[in-house]
Amino acid sequence: MSNKLLAGRYELIEKIGEGGMAVVYKGKDRLLNRYVAIKILRPEYTKDEQFIENFRRESQAAAGLSHPNIVGVYDVGKEGNIHFIVMELIDGKVLSDVIKEKGRLDYKEAISIIRQVASALSLAHKNQIIHRDIKPHNILITSTGVAKLADFGIAKAVSAATIVGGSNKIMGSVHYFSPEQARGAYVDERSDIYSLGIVLYEMLTGKVPFDGDNPVSIALMHINDPMPSLTGEVVGIPPQLEKIVNKATEKYQSNRYKSVDDMISDLDDIEFITNVMGKKAFADESVSTDGAQPVKKERQKPESQPAQEKNKTTIFIIIGAVVVVIAGLIGLGSMLGWFGGTDEITVPSFVGKTLEQAQAEAEIIGLVIEEGDLVYSPDQEEGLIASQNPVEGAKVSEGKVITVNISKGKKDGVVPKIEGMDYEEAKAYLESFGFKMGPGVTVESHLPKGVIVSQSIPYGTSAKSGTEINVEISDGKGKEMVAVPNLIGKTPSEANSLLSAAGLSTNGNVIYEEVEDMAQNLVFWQSVAAGTEVEKGSTVDYKVSKGTKPEGSGSGDPDLDIDPETGGEG
Repeated sequence: MSNKLLAGRYELIEKIGEGGMAVVYKGKDRLLNRYVAIKILRPEYTKDEQFIENFRRESQAAAGLSHPNIVGVYDVGKEGNIHFIVMELIDGKVLSDVIKEKGRLDYKEAISIIRQVASALSLAHKNQIIHRDIKPHNILITSTGVAKLADFGIAKAVSAATIVGGSNKIMGSVHYFSPEQARGAYVDERSDIYSLGIVLYEMLTGKVPFDGDNPVSIALMHINDPMPSLTGEVVGIPPQLEKIVNKATEKYQSNRYKSVDDMISDLDDIEFITNVMGKKAFADESVSTDGAQPVKKERQKPESQPAQEKNKTTIFIIIGAVVVVIAGLIGLGSMLGWFGGTDEITVPSFVGKTLEQAQAEAEIIGLVIEEGDLVYSPDQEEGLIASQNPVEGAKVSEGKVITVNISKGKKDGVVPKIEGMDYEEAKAYLESFGFKMGPGVTVESHLPKGVIVSQSIPYGTSAKSGTEINVEISDGKGKEMVAVPNLIGKTPSEANSLLSAAGLSTNGNVIYEEVEDMAQNLVFWQSVAAGTEVEKGSTVDYKVSKGTKPEGSGSGDPDLDIDPETGGEG
């Protein structure tokens, strides 16, 4: 590999690692005279323009993150069809190897590592970067014990290119997926927190909490199964640490830590608690704290219940398990394109229920509940849902996010939120707060007819009693706009699944043509560019290759695809 250059600057010395998406080389920056790690994207990913754009944009964003616990990104470049990232070269091991060697980590060491990774994520989240692929393979431990988080750029690029498309290429991380990632639903900072909790569990026990024969079964476990007991697997761990793991891995995002900073605060408290309480801070007070390996204790059986009560409990557990498994299969099936299309769902009313009740009910019928704002309400007690969008009775597709606003109780002089409410309902609602409904103007909107699109005085604003609030009302005739997915490089079946999931018609023209630079039965052209906003239900034509992949177009091994003289592809 010596004397092979990228961009006339980076010398490739030797291969030091590889994964499903890229190969990593030890290299030398001849300009700055320092050793670096060079990650080269595998050739099969260079055909997807959207993937490459995400890869470039997110890698450049990650390059702007300067933190002692983040692997530094020095440069992002392209040489012919070779796309590469130049990174800090780390002298150490990946966390996955550390876990394999030690079996499991001492809880103090695990806290130290997870706290450092959480600190790295704190900076990333403050810069609106979500990692999306937190796992031990992406955490490096230096020879001095410093944890460094890697692969910010590739993580988001792969997420955008494969989760939506239903590819199996990202399923290698399924052991660390959050339930919302497994369902193909909305992902945010709390998705990283879930994965962080799974990594912490693995460090403490030496194994992942959910494992199975195939990626789909593991994904369903994330959606449906409770976290295994940490102290049931290993003794000698403070119960407060198990609470942290459980809170980080709650099934619903709203029930997890709101930020990694909150998780760091709880981790910091553990050392103080264990120092003050001594052995009493541990789940098993008889455990030795002198470094000896603790032994898993035999759990005590609970006192037997009356047979009738035990049978009732068993029946309820079975019914509940069947319901959540069916719901999980429906959500996962939609993500992976098992169904050609989706039936519309009538949105029920979640008003007056707790967030947890709404989330459980919504999951059963294929909807997703997201917590919105805290609002004042004249008729809902504090902590109950005061309003929702879309409103009750709206027709939506499976997987639709329903935003619910939680009541803070009643307060005079504060304008309530009436956007998304029916006009007549909103009028009575306003009057209960002491305000008046002003003139309404009908506007074109895809929302149901009669639903309020906007209000002249923003909700949460203080206003005098009797103030008129003008509104815009939906005519119900507007067309909902959706983004066209990227079909390039997909099979016709995959392309149709993507179109259907986006709410677009699968009845467009499919044209087969002879081409030389695309493998057989893959889409190489689409009539509407990816990312373009079009009316829901629109058709998109595409062309499919009838040819075969030409010899020498890419072997999948950068060793064979880099020209020794130029550094470009051979």
